[in-house]
Amino acid sequence: MTFRTAAIALAIGVSWTAMGAAGAMAETVGISMPTKSSARWIADGENMVRQFEEAGYDTDLQYAEDDIPNQLAQVENMITKGVDVLVIAAIDGTTLSNALANAKAADIKVIAYDRLIRDTGDIDYYATFDNFKVGVEQANSLVAGLEERFPDDKPWNVELFGGSPDDNNAYFFYDGAMSVLQPLIEAGDIVIPSGQSGMQTVGTLRWDGAVAQARMDNLLSANYTDTDVHGVLSPYDGLSIGILSSLKGVGYGSGDQAMPIVTGQDAEVQSVKSILAGEQYSTVFKDTRELARVTVGMVDALLKGGEPEINDTETYDNGVKVVPSYLLEPVGVDGSNWEQVLVESRYYSADQIR
Repeated sequence: MTFRTAAIALAIGVSWTAMGAAGAMAETVGISMPTKSSARWIADGENMVRQFEEAGYDTDLQYAEDDIPNQLAQVENMITKGVDVLVIAAIDGTTLSNALANAKAADIKVIAYDRLIRDTGDIDYYATFDNFKVGVEQANSLVAGLEERFPDDKPWNVELFGGSPDDNNAYFFYDGAMSVLQPLIEAGDIVIPSGQSGMQTVGTLRWDGAVAQARMDNLLSANYTDTDVHGVLSPYDGLSIGILSSLKGVGYGSGDQAMPIVTGQDAEVQSVKSILAGEQYSTVFKDTRELARVTVGMVDALLKGGEPEINDTETYDNGVKVVPSYLLEPVGVDGSNWEQVLVESRYYSADQIR
C-alpha cells in the first residue's frame, strides 16, 4: 500500500469512527406534552429539551393541545420515525394502549412523565412528584389559612374542587387533601354547604379554569345567598384563577368581605402575583427542572443498558402492573416563602413576579 493510499484509508477510518461515535450520541428522545395552554407544560418541555441536548441526545418535542387524537397521532408518528425512547405526559392516561403496544413491538422504551399511563403493561418507568403529598400540602395550607383569616368563624364553609377525572394524579391530589379535611368535616369544624364531594362530582375535566369558574358561580348562587364561603380547595393554579374571578365577581376581597382561602398548584406566575396581591392564598411548587433531570437520568440509563434510579415500587398500580417510579418532593408556597423558594432557586427572576 502506498503512503497516499494508507493516508486515505486512515482518513476514511477516522471519518467512519467519528460518525459512529456521533451516531451513538445522536439517539432521539420523543417528548409528548399535553398542551401549551399551561405555562407549567411549556417549562417542562423546555427543561427536558435543554437537558437532553446537554446530555448529547436529539429531541422531538410535540404538544397535543389537549386533543387526545392529536396526541395519539403524534406518538404514532414518533414511533414511525424511529425514536429511541418515548417520554409521554398523557392527556388521558387510558387512551394510549394501542400506540404503546406498537412502541413495545419496535423496542422503544416508554417513560410516563408526571401523569401515569394506565391499562397497559407497555410502559417501563414513571417520573413524577409525590402527588398524595401535594394534596396533603394543599389541605394543610387551606386549614392554616382558615385559622389565620377566620379564627372565630367555625364551622368553616368550604367547597371542594378536583382535577380532571381522566388524569390519574387528580385522584392522588384529592385523596391526599381529604386525608386532612375529612377528619375536620367529621368533627364539625368544616362544612360543605353544597354537599358536593368525591372526584366524580367535583372533578374538572381537562383542568379547565373556565369550567371551574362556572361551577363556582353556580355554587355561590345556590348556597351562599345568606352566608359566606371561607375556603376553596383548588388543586391547580389554572382553576384557582377562575375560582377567584367568580369570588371577586360577587364582592369577595373588597370592602369588608374577606377573600376566602384558595389553594393551588404549579406556582404559575399569575398565581404567584395573585398571592402577593392577597387573593390566592397558596400554591404548591413542583420544580420541573428536577423532574426533567430525573427523566433524563432514566433515559440515559436505559439507552446505556443500565437500570434507572427509582425510589418507589408500590404506589403506582396502573391496572396492569405496578410501575417503578421516582417521586420528587413538592414544596408549599405562600406569601411568607415565595421569594426563597422561587427566586433564590432561580426558577423565576424577581422581575417576572413583581
